Amino acid sequence: MARPDAITRWWRRISLRAKVTGVTVGVLTLGLLVTGIGTMPILRNLLITNVESQLPTLVTSDLATLTPTGGGTFTVTLKDETLRLSDYFVGVYDAEGALVFSGGGAPKATKPDFPASFPLAQATQAAERTDPMVLRGSDGSEFRAAVAVREDPKSNITFTQIVALSLDEPDRIIATFFGVFTTVALVTIVIAALLTRGLVTLAFRRLGRVESTAMAIAAGDFSQRMTDLEPTTEVGRLNGAINTMLDRIDAAIAQRDRSVQQMRRFVGDASHELRTPLVSVRGYAELYRMGAITGDEDTARAMDRIEKEALRMGVLVEDLLALARLDEQRALTIEPLDLRPLAQDAALDLRAAAPERPVTVVDMTAETPDPSPSAQPEAILRPQAPVTRAIAARRIPAILRRRVREGASVPEIDFSEAVVTPVSTPPIVLGEENKVRQVIANLLGNARRFSPVDSPIEVVVGADRSRDVGWFSIVDHGEGVPEQIRDQIFQRFWRADSSRTRDTGGAGLGLAIVASIVRALNGSVQVTETPGGGATFTVSLPLAPSRATPEHLLQDTQPIEPIDLG
Repeated sequence: MARPDAITRWWRRISLRAKVTGVTVGVLTLGLLVTGIGTMPILRNLLITNVESQLPTLVTSDLATLTPTGGGTFTVTLKDETLRLSDYFVGVYDAEGALVFSGGGAPKATKPDFPASFPLAQATQAAERTDPMVLRGSDGSEFRAAVAVREDPKSNITFTQIVALSLDEPDRIIATFFGVFTTVALVTIVIAALLTRGLVTLAFRRLGRVESTAMAIAAGDFSQRMTDLEPTTEVGRLNGAINTMLDRIDAAIAQRDRSVQQMRRFVGDASHELRTPLVSVRGYAELYRMGAITGDEDTARAMDRIEKEALRMGVLVEDLLALARLDEQRALTIEPLDLRPLAQDAALDLRAAAPERPVTVVDMTAETPDPSPSAQPEAILRPQAPVTRAIAARRIPAILRRRVREGASVPEIDFSEAVVTPVSTPPIVLGEENKVRQVIANLLGNARRFSPVDSPIEVVVGADRSRDVGWFSIVDHGEGVPEQIRDQIFQRFWRADSSRTRDTGGAGLGLAIVASIVRALNGSVQVTETPGGGATFTVSLPLAPSRATPEHLLQDTQPIEPIDLG
């Protein structure tokens, strides 16, 4: 790129205030200069035209008195009747064209150079012309003259009369005009420069505040903000844009700091989680190589430990890969999903993995059931178990816990008899089936891990048309999640067990995967305290549009009225 020339560099070094003032004064000066230069020729032509308009009257007037002297000669005496003699000059020629007389004008005035000879024929032609003659003085001054051929009525002598008027008066008027105009123009320019400087300074005062604030921000004070946010002015819009930019910069810096901290913790935790099983595998391998492991029983035990550590590493790597894929924000296959069969499948899988644990699926969108056990052919619990009218997800766990404490039999899951009851707002949401199943499985695994072995777990499914969401809750009755750490449990590798013992298992990635999936599905996840103790994880997802919902699930039925179960 070519370097700027000297004028460009000089112009760039000038302040904006000086540029505006200079340009304004320059434009004003140029305007006055053009006005003066354009006005003076016009004024001079008007004055000359005024002088020329006097010539026809003067040249046809009796300005001279002829006195014959004999032999065809005569003497001339000027009259001063029409105008003062000092205002004009007269030249008189005889019939032969010889100059007989020239005079007039002020005593010290420059006289025109009348032609020495002016024949009568030439005078006749000049008299017929409408434009005046131009005569010059000895000093170069200019005159306008007119010619007339006249005859003296007393002596019958024919003569030629030339009258000339000087242009000194128009020139003096033009000179006076030029002096007055120049003085007024200079005074106007000076006053305009001062006023422009003051007005520009006043107008740029707000821009000066922007400059000082910007300098403070450049010095590192990012807490500075613009105060004048009037959207109808350029400075106001500039202030608003700067404030928006600063807010985004603050958010980006805060996000960067959080990302750096999370990345450092992620790398440290990941290296720690992977190093521990690797050390175990390496230790058993070295013991085997050194001969410290002998016999089939010791070898089988070592191989079992190596296999478990390898499985744990595999699970950790799979979780890390899942989080990496979610971070890439790949497009998901979004389709309408009914949360009820997904909840039933997840409960069945949990019951198969932990037969000793009571698992209950509660459909909050089903019609109000008959409290009589014999009238429950469509309930998801076996008929021989007591059935409670469940209305709100927050009340169901307390009811089931009370029933367990009272010694009632724990219901067993029987999906062969489960029938989806038509409802007005079924829990059909928009999501990807595999991802939603993974969310339910991770939350159930978390509930199973942090609650007693014989403690019940409830999977509650519902829909809220007022918020246009479908939701499901995983309810456990363990120790719960303290309120001060509820915002941290969804972070990667975060575990309440800071000593990193393996009693509870896991690497702290399950809930992070849940949060990432729910965020990708435009949903939300929150944790609350279960009444009586425990944690309730609630996931809300957008409801599917009505046209995407199967018709057999959209029969008009009345929703269940809230029941106060005390």
